[in-house]
Amino acid sequence: MTNKWNLREIVLMAILGVVFAVIYLFFFTVGTGLTNVLTPFGLGPFGYEVIFGIWFIVSIITAYIIRKPGAALISETIAGGVQVLMGSPAGPMLIVSALIQGLGAETAFAATKYRNFSTGVLVAAGIGAAVFSFIWGLYHSGYLALSLPLLSSMLIVRVISGALIAGLLGKWITERLADTGVLRSYALGKEWQSKREHKAS
Repeated sequence: MTNKWNLREIVLMAILGVVFAVIYLFFFTVGTGLTNVLTPFGLGPFGYEVIFGIWFIVSIITAYIIRKPGAALISETIAGGVQVLMGSPAGPMLIVSALIQGLGAETAFAATKYRNFSTGVLVAAGIGAAVFSFIWGLYHSGYLALSLPLLSSMLIVRVISGALIAGLLGKWITERLADTGVLRSYALGKEWQSKREHKAS
Protein backbone atom coordinates (compact mmCIF):
# COMPACT_ATOMS: atom_id res chain seq x y z
CA MET A 1 0.00 0.00 0.00
CA THR A 2 1.47 3.35 -1.03
CA ASN A 3 1.71 6.18 1.49
CA LYS A 4 1.25 8.80 -1.22
CA TRP A 5 -2.01 10.70 -0.89
CA ASN A 6 -4.26 11.41 -3.86
CA LEU A 7 -6.65 14.32 -4.24
CA ARG A 8 -9.72 12.15 -3.64
CA GLU A 9 -8.40 11.08 -0.22
CA ILE A 10 -7.51 14.64 0.76
CA VAL A 11 -10.98 15.89 -0.20
CA LEU A 12 -12.67 13.09 1.76
CA MET A 13 -10.55 13.82 4.82
CA ALA A 14 -11.46 17.52 4.63
CA ILE A 15 -15.16 16.72 4.25
CA LEU A 16 -15.12 14.36 7.22
CA GLY A 17 -13.32 16.97 9.29
CA VAL A 18 -15.98 19.58 8.55
CA VAL A 19 -18.92 17.21 9.06
CA PHE A 20 -17.66 15.99 12.41
CA ALA A 21 -16.81 19.52 13.53
CA VAL A 22 -20.54 20.24 13.35
CA ILE A 23 -21.32 17.00 15.19
CA TYR A 24 -18.71 17.81 17.85
CA LEU A 25 -20.24 21.22 18.48
CA PHE A 26 -23.66 19.62 18.92
CA PHE A 27 -22.27 17.18 21.47
CA PHE A 28 -20.71 20.07 23.40
CA THR A 29 -24.30 21.07 24.15
CA VAL A 30 -25.18 17.46 25.00
CA GLY A 31 -22.25 17.31 27.41
CA THR A 32 -23.36 20.52 29.08
CA GLY A 33 -26.85 19.10 29.52
CA LEU A 34 -25.52 15.85 31.01
CA THR A 35 -23.30 17.83 33.38
CA ASN A 36 -26.28 19.84 34.60
CA VAL A 37 -28.28 16.66 35.17
CA LEU A 38 -25.48 14.87 37.02
CA THR A 39 -24.26 17.79 39.15
CA PRO A 40 -26.97 17.48 41.85
CA PHE A 41 -25.79 13.89 42.38
CA GLY A 42 -22.16 14.94 42.72
CA LEU A 43 -21.30 13.42 39.33
CA GLY A 44 -20.94 16.63 37.31
CA PRO A 45 -17.36 15.89 36.19
CA PHE A 46 -18.63 12.81 34.35
CA GLY A 47 -21.08 14.76 32.18
CA TYR A 48 -18.56 15.05 29.36
CA GLU A 49 -16.54 11.95 30.17
CA VAL A 50 -19.31 9.48 29.27
CA ILE A 51 -19.52 10.88 25.74
CA PHE A 52 -15.91 12.00 25.31
CA GLY A 53 -15.29 9.29 22.74
CA ILE A 54 -17.43 11.16 20.21
CA TRP A 55 -14.66 13.77 19.95
CA PHE A 56 -12.18 11.15 18.73
CA ILE A 57 -14.41 9.44 16.20
CA VAL A 58 -13.38 11.30 13.05
CA SER A 59 -9.77 10.18 13.51
CA ILE A 60 -10.79 6.53 13.68
CA ILE A 61 -13.23 6.75 10.75
CA THR A 62 -10.79 8.61 8.49
CA ALA A 63 -7.87 6.34 9.28
CA TYR A 64 -10.00 3.22 8.78
CA ILE A 65 -11.12 4.41 5.34
CA ILE A 66 -7.88 5.89 3.98
CA ARG A 67 -5.25 3.85 5.86
CA LYS A 68 -2.33 6.22 5.43
CA PRO A 69 0.01 7.95 7.90
CA GLY A 70 -1.42 11.20 9.22
CA ALA A 71 -5.08 10.48 8.44
CA ALA A 72 -6.13 10.31 12.10
CA LEU A 73 -4.03 13.28 13.21
CA ILE A 74 -4.91 15.61 10.34
CA SER A 75 -8.65 14.85 10.25
CA GLU A 76 -8.98 15.48 14.00
CA THR A 77 -7.03 18.72 13.72
CA ILE A 78 -9.21 19.88 10.83
CA ALA A 79 -12.31 19.19 12.91
CA GLY A 80 -10.85 21.23 15.77
CA GLY A 81 -9.96 24.13 13.49
CA VAL A 82 -13.41 24.20 11.91
CA GLN A 83 -15.03 24.22 15.35
CA VAL A 84 -12.98 27.28 16.27
CA LEU A 85 -14.05 29.02 13.05
CA MET A 86 -17.67 28.17 13.90
CA GLY A 87 -17.32 29.87 17.27
CA SER A 88 -16.72 27.00 19.66
CA PRO A 89 -16.82 28.13 23.32
CA ALA A 90 -13.53 26.28 23.81
CA GLY A 91 -11.65 28.90 21.81
CA PRO A 92 -8.45 28.58 19.73
CA MET A 93 -6.80 26.16 22.17
CA LEU A 94 -9.29 23.61 20.90
CA ILE A 95 -7.01 23.16 17.89
CA VAL A 96 -4.20 22.03 20.19
CA SER A 97 -6.57 19.68 22.03
CA ALA A 98 -7.74 18.21 18.72
CA LEU A 99 -4.16 17.73 17.54
CA ILE A 100 -3.29 15.87 20.75
CA GLN A 101 -6.39 13.66 20.44
CA GLY A 102 -5.52 12.88 16.84
CA LEU A 103 -1.95 12.08 17.85
CA GLY A 104 -3.23 9.62 20.44
CA ALA A 105 -5.27 7.79 17.82
CA GLU A 106 -2.48 8.01 15.25
CA THR A 107 -0.08 6.29 17.65
CA ALA A 108 -2.12 3.07 17.61
CA PHE A 109 -2.09 2.89 13.81
CA ALA A 110 1.60 3.81 13.62
CA ALA A 111 2.40 0.96 16.03
CA THR A 112 1.20 -1.48 13.37
CA LYS A 113 2.99 0.46 10.60
CA TYR A 114 -0.48 1.16 9.16
CA ARG A 115 -0.92 -2.49 8.20
CA ASN A 116 -3.52 -3.56 10.74
CA PHE A 117 -6.98 -1.98 10.98
CA SER A 118 -8.68 -4.72 12.96
CA THR A 119 -11.31 -4.07 15.62
CA GLY A 120 -8.65 -4.30 18.31
CA VAL A 121 -6.49 -1.64 16.69
CA LEU A 122 -9.46 0.70 16.17
CA VAL A 123 -10.40 0.28 19.83
CA ALA A 124 -6.76 0.90 20.81
CA ALA A 125 -6.85 4.12 18.74
CA GLY A 126 -9.91 5.28 20.66
CA ILE A 127 -8.17 4.46 23.93
CA GLY A 128 -4.99 6.21 22.79
CA ALA A 129 -6.94 9.37 22.01
CA ALA A 130 -8.61 9.16 25.42
CA VAL A 131 -5.33 8.79 27.30
CA PHE A 132 -3.51 11.52 25.37
CA SER A 133 -6.42 13.93 25.81
CA PHE A 134 -6.65 13.17 29.52
CA ILE A 135 -2.95 13.85 30.08
CA TRP A 136 -3.38 17.15 28.24
CA GLY A 137 -6.41 17.90 30.42
CA LEU A 138 -4.35 17.49 33.59
CA TYR A 139 -2.68 20.79 32.72
CA HIS A 140 -4.97 22.56 30.30
CA SER A 141 -8.26 21.85 32.12
CA GLY A 142 -6.94 21.94 35.68
CA TYR A 143 -7.61 18.29 36.45
CA LEU A 144 -4.62 18.26 38.81
CA ALA A 145 -6.74 20.10 41.36
CA LEU A 146 -9.10 17.11 41.59
CA SER A 147 -8.75 14.20 44.01
CA LEU A 148 -6.93 11.06 42.88
CA PRO A 149 -10.03 8.81 43.17
CA LEU A 150 -12.07 11.23 41.04
CA LEU A 151 -9.26 11.57 38.50
CA SER A 152 -8.92 7.80 38.24
CA SER A 153 -12.67 7.36 37.76
CA MET A 154 -12.77 10.05 35.09
CA LEU A 155 -9.89 8.44 33.21
CA ILE A 156 -11.56 5.01 33.30
CA VAL A 157 -14.83 6.41 32.00
CA ARG A 158 -13.07 8.36 29.24
CA VAL A 159 -11.08 5.30 28.16
CA ILE A 160 -14.27 3.21 28.00
CA SER A 161 -15.98 5.99 26.04
CA GLY A 162 -13.03 6.18 23.64
CA ALA A 163 -13.07 2.43 23.11
CA LEU A 164 -16.82 2.10 22.62
CA ILE A 165 -17.83 5.34 20.89
CA ALA A 166 -14.71 6.15 18.87
CA GLY A 167 -13.44 2.62 18.32
CA LEU A 168 -16.47 0.35 18.00
CA LEU A 169 -19.12 2.87 16.91
CA GLY A 170 -16.63 4.49 14.52
CA LYS A 171 -15.94 1.08 12.98
CA TRP A 172 -19.66 0.30 12.68
CA ILE A 173 -20.48 3.64 11.01
CA THR A 174 -17.60 3.28 8.56
CA GLU A 175 -18.56 -0.24 7.58
CA ARG A 176 -22.17 0.77 7.02
CA LEU A 177 -20.86 3.43 4.63
CA ALA A 178 -18.70 0.81 2.93
CA ASP A 179 -21.78 -1.40 2.51
CA THR A 180 -23.39 1.31 0.37
CA GLY A 181 -20.48 1.32 -2.08
CA VAL A 182 -19.64 5.01 -1.64
CA LEU A 183 -16.14 4.13 -0.37
CA ARG A 184 -15.21 1.83 -3.24
CA SER A 185 -12.42 4.17 -4.39
CA TYR A 186 -10.67 4.06 -1.01
CA ALA A 187 -8.62 1.41 0.78
CA LEU A 188 -11.49 0.17 2.94
CA GLY A 189 -13.90 0.11 0.01
CA LYS A 190 -11.48 -1.96 -2.06
CA GLU A 191 -11.09 -4.41 0.81
CA TRP A 192 -14.89 -4.60 1.15
CA GLN A 193 -15.26 -5.27 -2.58
CA SER A 194 -12.64 -8.00 -2.43
CA LYS A 195 -14.50 -9.69 0.42
CA ARG A 196 -17.76 -9.57 -1.53
CA GLU A 197 -16.12 -11.11 -4.57
CA HIS A 198 -14.53 -13.81 -2.43
CA LYS A 199 -17.90 -14.70 -0.89
CA ALA A 200 -19.55 -14.76 -4.29
CA SER A 201 -16.94 -17.10 -5.78
